[in-house]
Amino acid sequence: MTDASRWVKVEVVMHILHLVGTTIYFVVLIGLSCYGLHRYWMIYLYYKHRKQKLEPLGQMTTLPRVTVQLPLYNEMYVAERLLDSIAALDYPQDKLEIQVLDDSTDETSGIVARKTDDLRRRGFNVQYIHRANREGYKAGALQNGLQSATGEFIAIFDADFVPQPDLLQKTIHYFTDPTIGMLQTRWGHINARYSVLTQIQSIILDAHFLIEQTARSRSGRFFNFNGTGGIWRRSCIEGSGGWHHDTLAEDLDISYRAQIKGWKFLFLPDIVTPAELPVEMNAFKAQQHRWAKGSAQAMKKMLPQLWRAKLPLKIKLEGTMHLTSNLGHLMLFTLCLVLRSTAYAGTHEATGGNEWTKLFLVDVPLFLAASVSVTAFYFCPQIALHAKWWKRILYMPLMMAVGIGLCVNNARAVLEAIFNHRSEFVRTPKAGVQQRNDSWRSIKYRSFRGLIPYLEIAFGLYYTWFLYDVLEHGIWISAIFILLFQVGFLYVGFMSLMQTSTRFARRAAPPLAAANA
Repeated sequence: MTDASRWVKVEVVMHILHLVGTTIYFVVLIGLSCYGLHRYWMIYLYYKHRKQKLEPLGQMTTLPRVTVQLPLYNEMYVAERLLDSIAALDYPQDKLEIQVLDDSTDETSGIVARKTDDLRRRGFNVQYIHRANREGYKAGALQNGLQSATGEFIAIFDADFVPQPDLLQKTIHYFTDPTIGMLQTRWGHINARYSVLTQIQSIILDAHFLIEQTARSRSGRFFNFNGTGGIWRRSCIEGSGGWHHDTLAEDLDISYRAQIKGWKFLFLPDIVTPAELPVEMNAFKAQQHRWAKGSAQAMKKMLPQLWRAKLPLKIKLEGTMHLTSNLGHLMLFTLCLVLRSTAYAGTHEATGGNEWTKLFLVDVPLFLAASVSVTAFYFCPQIALHAKWWKRILYMPLMMAVGIGLCVNNARAVLEAIFNHRSEFVRTPKAGVQQRNDSWRSIKYRSFRGLIPYLEIAFGLYYTWFLYDVLEHGIWISAIFILLFQVGFLYVGFMSLMQTSTRFARRAAPPLAAANA
């Protein structure tokens, strides 16, 4: 074989690779753009319904019995704070039952046992239920507690939450509507200003709650219980089949089962339940992995049931976008793999060699459907919720970069769900961090780091070289996107390593009242 024929074969192979890469790129681009357009739809529904008045149908003349369930697993730093907040609830003691559902294997059990004894001496009706195993994890604990619960309504709070004293008084009267099965409050953030990472998380959660939950709830679409900070009608839980533990998203699972059966859910954005955000990158990634995997598992389980149910088409379509939304992580990861093959030859050839054609057929649609939609989706809640919103939006470019940097972690989670890889419920470690000088460095709970950070750093270095290359070629628009990929992967990867291997301390958290301002 001559050198010329070898070069011809190499060029043919390269051309095929470019063609394959370009095809995958456009398919992924279309998929991401669909989810981007869906964000615009969520924003439209939010603004259409945001001024809608939500008032109870009436006032309960006799307050019903409420069981407060507190699922715990190794929460030694926050368990006492949680119990203090529950004891401060403004609700008649004779109508309040507290269930501490403790699966702990460390000092948490002793701390909680002493605290519950103290609450009993103060007149509270407290059940301390300690299981010798974690069968079913959180869902198993909730279902086990339900068997001995006496309340007509069930309020659920995770260990990192601090419900406000008037929460039950503000919410219980909405259940005068017999069709309402669950009521969800909006999550607040105790330690939003603790670090850049917590600022980013608060922006992400603000958008989910204020935009998505409000839009879905008030427009008559399905939305989900968020696992905590909500109140259930007991008959709704039992009539929907109880808590299942065949997915890691027991909250999303039961939400769809209940709404398919005809129960209505209500989201109250003006009632805020503060919570502690993860302060360490690996804890945040563990949380994101569980949410992404659990949601993908619920997608596989509930999507067929959704489409078999006798429901309006608008609910089925919105439910499909909701349940499949985590496939976006897989699409984004795929985009990371093929972006290089399309930056020069692939998209150039696909658009006839005209850079202006490429600009208007590829770059502008991507920018409008994906990037601008993301910006608008996270920007709107900051204006609505925060007086000094202009300070918070400065974090948005890094937030978008971090979203890209997490795609390896989250795409892995989605793939594990698709291929039925079983894993335990990994709870998010809490450090009890909320005050300005609080430190988390000495806490004993740490998330497993694994090999993912090294892969993220490798992607970051790859995109560093890629960025230099596109700048050399003068492809300025592509450089903007590639910079987000570079920064995102390097930030997520290095933070994952630094926060477990060095004396990386953080000291900038406001007091509780300021954090919720």
